[in-house]
Amino acid sequence: MSQKEKISIKNFEEKKFKITLSELGHDTEASFTHYLHNHKNGVSQFYKNDALKHVKSLFKYKFPEKNVSNEAAEEALQYLIFQQENVPFPAPKKPDFKFIDLFAGIGGFRLALQNLKGKCIFTSEWDKYSKQTYQANFGEIPFGDITKKSTKNYIPDGFDILCAGFPCQAFSIAGKRGGFEDTRGTLFFDVAEIIKEKKPKAIFLENVKGLRSHDKGKTLATILNVLREDLGYFIPEPKILNAKEFGVPQNRERIFIVGFRNDLKITEFEYPKPTKKKTSVNDILESEIVSVKYYLSETYIKTLRNHKARHADKGNGFGYEIISNDGIANAVVCGGMGRERNLLYDFRLKDFTPVTNIKGKVNREGIRKMTPREWARLQGFPDNYKIVVSDAQAYKQFGNSVAVPAIQATAKKIIEKLKNS
Repeated sequence: MSQKEKISIKNFEEKKFKITLSELGHDTEASFTHYLHNHKNGVSQFYKNDALKHVKSLFKYKFPEKNVSNEAAEEALQYLIFQQENVPFPAPKKPDFKFIDLFAGIGGFRLALQNLKGKCIFTSEWDKYSKQTYQANFGEIPFGDITKKSTKNYIPDGFDILCAGFPCQAFSIAGKRGGFEDTRGTLFFDVAEIIKEKKPKAIFLENVKGLRSHDKGKTLATILNVLREDLGYFIPEPKILNAKEFGVPQNRERIFIVGFRNDLKITEFEYPKPTKKKTSVNDILESEIVSVKYYLSETYIKTLRNHKARHADKGNGFGYEIISNDGIANAVVCGGMGRERNLLYDFRLKDFTPVTNIKGKVNREGIRKMTPREWARLQGFPDNYKIVVSDAQAYKQFGNSVAVPAIQATAKKIIEKLKNS
């Protein structure tokens, strides 16, 4: 084949070659984007081979008749490195520390630690819609299932902080105290395995408040025992922090677990104190009139009221709630209840013509759901954070995410300790 027939960067640009990363799948796409983000540091060596394979595969996919040389693939990588920096939240050019982001969701941990001049060198998340949001904002695709050895093999060495918002799961505790082996089959085991292998200087774990009382306290006791005794980390007593005390108007309590490798000789740690910033729902409301699709139908409101009345008769406090504009929102969570317990009065709507299929008429009481953007603000995500999925997925993603300001305040304390050590 002649030189003219070979694929080149000129073809790449002239054909407006667009990389559709979902077309090929596999972890080579994650390696590819991780390589682009780490091309200026030694971490790129972990990803380069797969990154080149991915570029070659994409060329083959788009131009099956062309011959793809290593030189062309290398040239394409350099071209794409230049392109990928144009994302809403690029990594700091001169980072102070490195971290990895497990169970990354849509990047709440990453956003917080990047704000503190941290460089994320590995991330994993299994949900395909969360991956789309993550890529749109950070220009990087997370690796997939972290329980797989093949995924763990991509984790580089030499990072400073391991971050993970792992799910709460019960352990089958064989011994009285519970140890490393007792956690097998749970996602915490995979986190512990990575800590054991990579030995980061610090760890930062987040979980639901209920972890403290889960399985009568055995779950948390086992986690702390594994981190302290089996893995060799100083773990101060975990603390429950509330997002509303860190500058966002949301009553969201989560337990934070911080740890430092024993050889660093760190023997004390103070969690961040609440900020004095006062906020209310007014601070996160949309400035423009929102779509009629967020306003509840009369039929739905009647159903909610009946449901609440039935529970009230039984002495329960369950049901919908309309939040005052000068009040604090309830925790945003997955599922309809997260939206129903954070309804608003908004009387700006003038056109009540439905734009979706609803039962009955749109209510005239001004009752509406919060929008996904308002949920993003409740979690501390800036307004230039891109929402690229359906409303249903966006509610799920922000409901599953962390409150960025609380994470950032805690991470700042961790970094200060590492610097001082």
